[in-house]
Amino acid sequence: MYLPSFWDNLFTRDLMDWGSSNFSSTNTTLPALNVKETDDAFEIEVAAPGMNKNDFKVNLENNLLTITSEKKEEKEEEEEKGRFTRREFSYQSFQRSFTVPETVVEGDKITAKYCEGILCITLPKKEEVKPKPAREISIQ
Repeated sequence: MYLPSFWDNLFTRDLMDWGSSNFSSTNTTLPALNVKETDDAFEIEVAAPGMNKNDFKVNLENNLLTITSEKKEEKEEEEEKGRFTRREFSYQSFQRSFTVPETVVEGDKITAKYCEGILCITLPKKEEVKPKPAREISIQ
């Protein structure tokens, strides 16, 4: 029985479909993303330097994993006389979504961690889809 892999979904839906599921509300470049498959899990790494863990939300709803980020920053300088001289602000946001097949991933065991500019999300595989070691069959 063929089960569509996370890779199948990622490459056909995410990278090829830049519709409503993947956007940056400021029309800026989306952060770089790495996806790695191990025997036990899928690992997603999102490059997002200069942010902190409170700038992110990671949700799983109806098999849709959504990563969103929003960061607002505002700086203001005034002259001695109280006159407004310069004000700078920035706003960054993005959203990435992936369909997570419930037949492959343990949805209730997904974890996320932000460290040194990288958001790491681990999606553990269900036991029944993990590769099994080769079994030697004795010849009679």
